[in-house]
Amino acid sequence: MADEARPGNSDPILEEQHAADPSPPHGTGPPPEPSLVGAEPTGSAGPGVLGDTPGNQSKKKGKKKEKAGSARGVETMFRTSYRTHLDLSALADNKANIMISINGIIISILMASVAQNIGFNRNLIFPSAVLAGFCLLSLVYAVLAARPRVTRRETTLEEVRSGRANILFFGNFTSLPEEDFVEGMEELVKDPQRTYTNMTRDIYGLGSVLETKYRLLRVSYTLFMIGLILGVVLFLWALIWPAGAPPLV
Repeated sequence: MADEARPGNSDPILEEQHAADPSPPHGTGPPPEPSLVGAEPTGSAGPGVLGDTPGNQSKKKGKKKEKAGSARGVETMFRTSYRTHLDLSALADNKANIMISINGIIISILMASVAQNIGFNRNLIFPSAVLAGFCLLSLVYAVLAARPRVTRRETTLEEVRSGRANILFFGNFTSLPEEDFVEGMEELVKDPQRTYTNMTRDIYGLGSVLETKYRLLRVSYTLFMIGLILGVVLFLWALIWPAGAPPLV
């Protein structure tokens, strides 16, 4: 007959399992409380992550300012400035060439055609003279604008070292011996501050030449416009002048 379970008697196998896993049976006992270790408030940045606080924003602005004033930024500024000045100089030369060509053609036509027909209509003398005179003045100013300007001076190596002469400008360094020029350039590239100073002076010289070019071009274009308007008006006046009336000049 099988042994009946008595109070106080227990199965040794069940006791061993209970000792290995002391957790209460499924469905019994209070639920486990959530662990609060490492928990963070809602909306806060995680560990090691910096928010956009005013202090962090000022640091970012400071880094941007440092990058803007870096050596690469300065080199880019000088390169852009040189390219802009050279492009403007080429544009001024093209404008001067246009005025030289147009005025030269007008003067040639006036001398070839009007001189042959001046006996038939003497009223064409005054309009032709006015137009030719203004075209000639415009031509002269255009040639002055396109004419190269080189300021040459005797330069020594000591003047280059003291900053009184710009070794980057050919009008200065061509008077130096080759050995002094090479030595001056080697000393210049070793000193970034002197290099930037010489480049700044070179850009200033380019700007001064451009200012003169465009000022002369403005005078040339103004004279051409005035002469063209006066010439056309006077030519029309000469054509409608009565045949029996005395000539204009």
